[in-house]
Amino acid sequence: MKPMIFSTIMIAALTMTACSDDSFAGDPAKDWSATTECFTPTEESGYNTYWKPAIGRVGDPMPFYDKKAGDFKVLYLQEFDNNDAWCYHPIYGVSTTDGANYQGLGEVIPTGKSKDELDAALGTGCAVYNESDGLYYIYYTGHTTREVVMRATSPDFKTWTKDREWILRGSDNGYSDVDFRDPQVFQDDNGLWHMIIASNLKFAEYTSENLRDWKYDGQFSCMIWDRMLECPDIFKMGDWWYMVYSEAYRSDWSRKVKYMMARSLDELKKCFNEGPKWPADDKEGVLDTRAFYAGKTASNGTDRFIWGWTPYRTGTTIHDKNVAVGAESEPNWSGALVCHKLIQHADGTLSVGEVPAMADKYGVQTEAKVMASENYSSGTINGNGYVLYSRLGYHNHISFVVTAGEADKWGVSFVRGTDATKYYSLVVNPEWENGRRKVNFEQEGAEGKGFIVGADGYIFPRPADNTYKVDIYTDNSVVVMYINGEYGTTQRIYGLQKNCWSVNSYGGTINIKDIKITQY
Repeated sequence: MKPMIFSTIMIAALTMTACSDDSFAGDPAKDWSATTECFTPTEESGYNTYWKPAIGRVGDPMPFYDKKAGDFKVLYLQEFDNNDAWCYHPIYGVSTTDGANYQGLGEVIPTGKSKDELDAALGTGCAVYNESDGLYYIYYTGHTTREVVMRATSPDFKTWTKDREWILRGSDNGYSDVDFRDPQVFQDDNGLWHMIIASNLKFAEYTSENLRDWKYDGQFSCMIWDRMLECPDIFKMGDWWYMVYSEAYRSDWSRKVKYMMARSLDELKKCFNEGPKWPADDKEGVLDTRAFYAGKTASNGTDRFIWGWTPYRTGTTIHDKNVAVGAESEPNWSGALVCHKLIQHADGTLSVGEVPAMADKYGVQTEAKVMASENYSSGTINGNGYVLYSRLGYHNHISFVVTAGEADKWGVSFVRGTDATKYYSLVVNPEWENGRRKVNFEQEGAEGKGFIVGADGYIFPRPADNTYKVDIYTDNSVVVMYINGEYGTTQRIYGLQKNCWSVNSYGGTINIKDIKITQY
């Protein structure tokens, strides 16, 4: 925990440079809270709200609600900067009761010890508890030049034994041996266990009565497009069955977490086999932006949460990193763990909302002081105007209400100072048909590139009353914005901590009220 003030000790400990990346020579005794120049702050080594270990990063989460312990266990593939050439991505884990606070579990399943072992490297899988034999099971991917499905068991979720006698190979049932991964286990309405495995353009299905003995049950579905779908997650929520999946490298433009829905499990299988049956247009079957990947869910019986990772970005300056998203997709694998609450609408469609425990975590109120403005007066911004607010901390909850016209465009900017020639915005655009809005990531300013194609955006319905209740949570460079509690968008914005931020209007008239900032 760091106090959200600019003390002499903190200034000495941080390397701060102007947004132009020139050295900023300042008086350490100066009250920096009264200034608006940009700085480049350091990142904390680990994050706790959007979990990132102090060493390495989070890849492909595998959440599981442990009824026995009364908490969520979120397994993930541990990524290091110096991975071994063959033996990499051990399965690590964290535990949480609320999706906002985490405790590290350390290594859960180690990799193999040589490149000759089937699980030299590990891939995505799932965890499940079998009440019949009192054992926890982790089904996971063993990866070398080929992929197989393997498992380990534990009586206490602490000591694990790999079952070397049990292996599923894709070629045994006519599937690829190169792409055969990401097993997901779930129960149907009759208590039968199903395992779905992603394989090239298909999903294989296996069934079991006891979680130990599995038989091949045919092809679950066939992908009609030339795309690889990863990290499948099948569950029932209310009266609907869902498949959540991540669309992989064969289609960069749509590399996002998506979902299909149906009234029955049999109908869910047909969503791919008989042509795309997308959910309602307002949600488009998409959950979040390209900056949220490999999302999978778990439920405690009351709420269902979805965890994914937001990628880290590389570059020599914050400006390099903030736009280093590739031509059409996020290039880096792994990052920080992001959790949303899954929202089910009356028509069965899904979106993501705020984790209920998040607001309580950010409990220290901080003043949002107006530092500069243009075309702003008494809560109203006209034309191309903005209002610039005082510096943020490392962990911020920003909330406010925007009222806009049907055609008005507005946004929120970070890493913004009175000297900034580049800064970063989440812009709510009236650019989509049927009155919908799209949140885009843009590099603004005199030297800005504008819309960053590779970061893409998120489409949501325009509120009927044109009122947007905005909640933004940040943890170091991870930024998550929710609108009206049920539409969420994730981004990476390096350098936002310790810098000013703004609310902007683009040509219309917007009103803002109830500005509040809390931190921890």
